[in-house]
This record gives sequence, structure tokens and C-alpha cells, in this order.
Amino acid sequence: MNIFEELESEVRSYCRTFPTVFNKGKGSYIFDREENPYLDFFSGAGALNYGHNPASMKARLLEYIDQNGIAHSLDMYTEAKSDFLKKFNDVILKPRNMSYKIQFPGPTGTNAVESALKLARKVTGREKILFFTQAFHGMTLGSLSVSGNSFKREGAGLPLTNTTCMPYDGYFGDEVDTIEYMDRMLESSGSGIDLPAAVIVETIQAEGGINSASKEWLEKLQGLCKKYKMLFIVDDIQAGCGRTGTFFSFDNMDLSPDMICLSKSISGYGLPMALCLIKPPLDIWEPGEHNGTFRGNNMAFVTATEALNYWKNSKFSEEIFRKEKIIKERLENLKDSFPDEISEIRGRGFLYGIALKTEGNGSLVSAACFENNLLVETSGANSDVVKLLPPLTISDDDLIKGLDILEECMSVIQDQVMV
Repeated sequence: MNIFEELESEVRSYCRTFPTVFNKGKGSYIFDREENPYLDFFSGAGALNYGHNPASMKARLLEYIDQNGIAHSLDMYTEAKSDFLKKFNDVILKPRNMSYKIQFPGPTGTNAVESALKLARKVTGREKILFFTQAFHGMTLGSLSVSGNSFKREGAGLPLTNTTCMPYDGYFGDEVDTIEYMDRMLESSGSGIDLPAAVIVETIQAEGGINSASKEWLEKLQGLCKKYKMLFIVDDIQAGCGRTGTFFSFDNMDLSPDMICLSKSISGYGLPMALCLIKPPLDIWEPGEHNGTFRGNNMAFVTATEALNYWKNSKFSEEIFRKEKIIKERLENLKDSFPDEISEIRGRGFLYGIALKTEGNGSLVSAACFENNLLVETSGANSDVVKLLPPLTISDDDLIKGLDILEECMSVIQDQVMV
């Protein structure tokens, strides 16, 4: 029995999917302690959009540490925080004509979601939050209450209340407009639904199976929120920070969320960091009303500030879209090669999923990829979607190499059928 099996909780999961001991990472590769290289199409579940140990961020971080820069500061003022706030405003918010107050709610995505839900209830005086089928927003109680996965929800150990689930875009098929369904339920005095404080939505349900909402659906959802005076919250934790090709996953849409939740790759380096962006009139917190010990992760501020250099102009975004064409073409060809196994190719940017026709087959493909030194995880409630999250900075050669390995490993499904 190794030290992990002896001492670590049974709750561990990703180590079961990728059963080796890693000790180094550089660029698009992560290495185990035997120096075996693994091409990383997992990217820390989306926390490593810029790859492992990006050189410029590493240099800034080492410089900051060497100068005895502040590591921990709660929410006190620091130069590192000041630098990040200014650059985020100059590089991200101002060019998009976006005006938001920035809350540092705690270091993880679920902290950002919890703060958004809590503030929405405080602003509106209402209790209910509307969420969607297949949604995933985090593992704390508030976030679980707006998540659709029954396995995750059951882990709470108590009733998850004060939320209302509605069908996501396409949940009943293309012929059903779920916005019209929601509108009818909200306007009817006989529907049994209390008017919610807010709606929380992912533009792409990354954990739920790579389900993408259309631009039209999201814009109509925002209109629905305005009609019923519900706050519109976008969870951009996994789909944001460039994962879809633009910094925000909704940059090319006519959307202006009341709150935006960010985490994962906002630090750029994999360091814990989260933001809740709040429209100024809604920022009615009392000082200290929502707090936490690790709001002031200054090392994350340092690397996050450096990461924003990728977004000073459109070149990085253009490169992502160029390489997306490679991904999309290869996956569509893969679907043609495996018509009995693959039902659909989903996603956009560098967030794609291969929807398989048989439950659990995603895990078989993931395991085969691992045996061939490629890290790929699964998505969906039944592990029936192979989820691709390559680093945004990956070279063409490594991207094609990973897609080649993936194609070779798809045969494991056919072998399973033959057995």
C-alpha cells in the first residue's frame, strides 16, 4: 500500500483516473517521477489555460518571492492587489465598456458562486435561485443547491433548498424553446414557483457534458431576467479566461451580467484565486459581511497580472480560434470514423466534448489515453463524454500529436463491444 492509499481520504478522485505520481510540469506536458512525459489535455480541470509553469509568470513570481513580497494579507491593501486591479480594469473591463466592482470572495470557484448567491438574495430580498439541468457550480452547500448532478447533490447529506431547476438550452431537443417554458412558469400564478432572486447559468456546461447554450438563448434568458427583475449571474469559472477563444465566454454576445464568477485560470499559474464581478449599484455589502482568511493571495495577484498580457490585443485570441479549427475538424472526422460509438461533437474554442452513445465509455477512452501518455478526463453525469481541455498555448505539433493519440485510443470502445 502506498502512502496515499494509507493516509489520504477515499474521496480522492483524479488520482484514480491518472494513477501515477507526478513531480514536474512544463508547457503542455506533465512528468511523473520516472520522468515519463504526459501530454496534458486536462489542464488542471481548466486551471492551467496557459500550460504548466509559464515562463513569464514564473519569473515574476520568483522575483516577488525573492524580494520578500507579501504572501498573505486578508483583504488589506497591497501593491500586488493594486497592480492586478489596475491591469484587469485597463486590459479586460475598459476595452469592453464593462463597469464592475471586484470582490475577492475566497480562493476557489465555489467561493465566488456562494458570494454571488448570497448577494443576490440580499439585493432582492428573495430566497429562490433559478438554475439549470446538468449544471455544476461547486461543492459547498450553496453551490450544490444550484447543481444538477444527483451524485454530487447526495453528498451534501441534507436537503438542498431554496432553488428551482429549469431546463437548459436544448434539454428537451431543438424543437422546444425552454425560455418560453420558463416564461410561462414564472408568469403563471398556478405554477407553484416563487419568483427567484437570480438566475445562475454557465454558457457552456463543462462538467455537465459540454452542453453549449446558443447566443440567442442566452440573450433571451437575460431578457427574461429583466422582465421579472431577477439578477443575471454568469458562472464563467471554467469557460472563461480564454477557454472559448475570448476572455469571457460571452464576449461576442449582447450580454451584460449583473454578476460574473471567475476562478480556475484567472491566476494564470494554477494558484488559488477567484473573483466575483458585481455591477456597482448591486455592491451593497457591509464591510466584513462576507469575508475569508485567504482573500489576499498576493502570489496569485502577481501571476494573474502577468497573465493579462495575453489579452492586451487580439493576437492570442486569433491563435486560439485558428487552432480550434484543427480540433473541430479532427473531432468531426473522428465522429465519421466511429458512427456507432460517437453521437455528437460538442463545444467551442478549446473546450470540446466527444459524446459517446454508451454510459461509461468515456472512462474507457480516458484510461486508454493515459496508458498512451495523454491526460484526458470525462464529463457528464454518466462519464459518457470525453472532455478535451488542451492548454491555450499548445503548439500545433503537440495539439495534433494529442489528437492522434486520442483517435488511436477510440478503438478501445470497439474492442469492448467485440468482447
